[in-house]
Amino acid sequence: MPAYLLFIRERLRDQAQYAVYKDTVPAAMQGHDATARAVYGLCETLEGPEAQGVVILEFASMAAARDFYHRPAYQEASRARHLGCDYRVILTEGL
Repeated sequence: MPAYLLFIRERLRDQAQYAVYKDTVPAAMQGHDATARAVYGLCETLEGPEAQGVVILEFASMAAARDFYHRPAYQEASRARHLGCDYRVILTEGL
């Protein structure tokens, strides 16, 4: 059953740190079969906290998504994201 990782950027605090994240995350994704379904396209917040941007990645399963998120290469890349932005990251099972 497919699973989706949703990355919701709520606030950009440090453009330089965010640039480091954007530069390092492609290498961290190597070897993972993820399909990008949305990547910072036009978005409109209808309810809840304002979203500045959204990324939706589809994985084959919840386990595959967790494996990607928790792998050391992604955790290393995400340090810059944590320093530069406020995000919510949600893992959800698809249909």
